[in-house]
Amino acid sequence: MAPSNPTTEEIFPPTDITLEQIPPHRSHDPSNNLKRSDPFQFGSRYLLPEDNPFEFNAWDHVEPSAEDLVRFESQIEVQRAAPVSAFDRNRFNTEPEKWWNKFYANNTSNFFKDRKWLQQEFPVLKEVTQKDSGKKVLLEVGAGAGNTCFPILRGNENEDLMVYACDFSRKAIDLIRESEAFEEKHIRAEVWDVASLDLPPGLQAGSVDVVIMVFVFSALHPVQWKQAVSNLWRLLKPGGEVCFRDYGRGDLAQVRMKKGRWMEENFYIRGDGTRVYFFSQDELQDIWSGEMFQSGRYHQADGGHEDELAGITDTLKPAPWFNVTSLGVDRRLLINRHKQLKMYRCWMQGHFQKPRPTGHV
Repeated sequence: MAPSNPTTEEIFPPTDITLEQIPPHRSHDPSNNLKRSDPFQFGSRYLLPEDNPFEFNAWDHVEPSAEDLVRFESQIEVQRAAPVSAFDRNRFNTEPEKWWNKFYANNTSNFFKDRKWLQQEFPVLKEVTQKDSGKKVLLEVGAGAGNTCFPILRGNENEDLMVYACDFSRKAIDLIRESEAFEEKHIRAEVWDVASLDLPPGLQAGSVDVVIMVFVFSALHPVQWKQAVSNLWRLLKPGGEVCFRDYGRGDLAQVRMKKGRWMEENFYIRGDGTRVYFFSQDELQDIWSGEMFQSGRYHQADGGHEDELAGITDTLKPAPWFNVTSLGVDRRLLINRHKQLKMYRCWMQGHFQKPRPTGHV
């Protein structure tokens, strides 16, 4: 069945939960015009009505205009009218690790920037790396080439910290293990698919303090969401936390998708064969709170292609759920001053916690 065309509000839902932000200030003011603050902070350049948007290369927290929304919708409609063929959809969904192996074979660790901003955005990462903070287990899902785990370990002062860097790409794990920064005392790298029926090698249920999941959930087919969330719920200790960042609906990467890339609503194949989903805030709220799985709406998200990933959607009952302690939209307006172009970025950032038993402090 062809999906009905969503409204503007469904594609770009209003932001009713905001990220915790630093006090507003004008980063291009002569008294505070550094391109990077120390420590680095997101969201420091605010576009005011009297500003000329083409004066600077980037602005923070800028909502698309009504004209921009119409343009976005028209581009997405063109994508929807020229979807991926049934043959290619099956090819990309049945062996996703194949395409990520190719990706990491072509893009080594030098291709990626280290994510030095993580400890500021997720303070729990700073807490577990402090001296004398005790035995802590940190799991990174979708570790890639190590551009998250290695910066964390470089600043680590906790002798009892162990990082499990997992990715379902064998090539990615090889890159981590071959790195000069790889030190078995504090890191273990393993091949693991977060949507599989097994837990990562070396980890037991209830053994993890913190999960990092940055630009990873979007690589899953929608029918894999429940199993992935279930696995993380099982792995975390009561009170354990998930640090989450991923693509938001209407991001430049979605709007720029060419014909022949659309698989389902908000779900695409990139030119390199890797998959990507673009989330709304309400959708993530429903997923991580468990509401989507409990309400019966989850199976509507499979797009009618559940046969391609059969047997993975109902393995754990009751549905897992987390406390959504924060969930917000990080918007950025990028400017091409030479061509006078506006380019909107949209990312979702959240912090989810596994509930503690009733009465437990």
